Amino acid sequence: MGGNILIIDDDQALAETLTRAMTRRGFAVSWRTSALEGLNLLDEQDFDVVVTDLHMEGMDGFAFCTRVGENRPDVPVVMITAFGSMESAVAAIRVGAYDFITKPFDVEILNLTLVRACEHRALRVEVKRLRRVENAVRGFDQMVGSSPPIAKMKELVDRVADSDVTILVIGESGTGKELVAHDVHRRSRNADGPFVAINCAAIPEQLLESEMFGHVKGAFTDAHSPRQGLFLKANGGTLFLDEIGEMPLGMQSKLLRVLQEKTVRPVGGDQEIPYSARIITASNRDLESEVESHRFREDLFYRINVVRIDVPPLRVRGGDILLLAQHFLAHHAKQAGKHVTGISAPVAEKLAHYAWPGNVRELQNCIERAVALARFDELTVDDLPDKVRAFVAADAPVPGVATDEVLTLDEVERRYVQRVLAQLNGNKTLAAKLLGVNRRSLYRRLETWSPGEGTP
Repeated sequence: MGGNILIIDDDQALAETLTRAMTRRGFAVSWRTSALEGLNLLDEQDFDVVVTDLHMEGMDGFAFCTRVGENRPDVPVVMITAFGSMESAVAAIRVGAYDFITKPFDVEILNLTLVRACEHRALRVEVKRLRRVENAVRGFDQMVGSSPPIAKMKELVDRVADSDVTILVIGESGTGKELVAHDVHRRSRNADGPFVAINCAAIPEQLLESEMFGHVKGAFTDAHSPRQGLFLKANGGTLFLDEIGEMPLGMQSKLLRVLQEKTVRPVGGDQEIPYSARIITASNRDLESEVESHRFREDLFYRINVVRIDVPPLRVRGGDILLLAQHFLAHHAKQAGKHVTGISAPVAEKLAHYAWPGNVRELQNCIERAVALARFDELTVDDLPDKVRAFVAADAPVPGVATDEVLTLDEVERRYVQRVLAQLNGNKTLAAKLLGVNRRSLYRRLETWSPGEGTP
């Protein structure tokens, strides 16, 4: 097939003639006799190219092309008119038309134009798909970790990212909820659109409505000019409402209406404006408990909680702690221009056993500080913050070994390597990377300590 074509022309006879001609040339063709009918069909079906007449009653080809560009910028529009002029052709290109053809025209010329337009659209779709794949890989590269809790979360993100479903991200402060929202956006069909974020707890209640929905000129004392709200700024992309649990009840009812109606009314305005954005919300609160305590609307909770993504706290992520520490070490050492390449065994012990109440954000802060204070090519315990350095886990001693036992350096190394492997669920490649040795060196050490264990 040559492609899926939509023809818009108020001359029904011409529309039917073009449909027969293009169908014989391998295209799947639909036709409508008004621009409004064409826009409605374009909302319901996917087309590779739209062919439209310029002069039509109600909405002309220029206005139609503009609307298509706003709602379906991936679909090329070919404009046809019997009143062709250079001015009209330039105007058509300015409103986003792919090509401009004057009547009378050779059907073969139209056929060639449609073939090229279909190829153009296919290329744009493929580029967008490849960009989504690239962004997805880049996004998950930022979400360092391979522990079962984080792997489960990544798998859920992968399943829901390319849909339009509303997502609620739940997690403690510092776990990376906004990073998850970014990853969903990068993997979505709206990846080329804007990612707009707002912290609902950071804006006073009296300003929040204007910030989210916009306002018209004169809506209040300082409204000297109209302002577009974040819902409209996020058109074609993703709107991320962080800390939604902190939103005042009055704003919750207004947000519910906007989510239900898919329109916003700017403050002081009297018109409803449609928006098209994927909504992701996040909270560090237990919103179900907030509903029970009447601090959060139950109907709004069910509206935003279509798919829930739980971001695990750092304390349950096992070996991810050391992986993240090494990741932050490389980043901050490069930024600081310091040759700090490793984490000493005592530091690794402290990091692995500390509770991390501030989660990933606290760990990054800890490593940034340690790099700034580091005097050697490895981080030492003295480089750590006091609360991390002073922390003693109840299970810190090795079972069956007296705390005052004197060990050889070889035994200390062996136990440290075994602990790192245990933290990483036996992943030798990741262990070698974290330990700062190549994989062959690690295999040789394991073979020395336990024949057969080091065999790759």
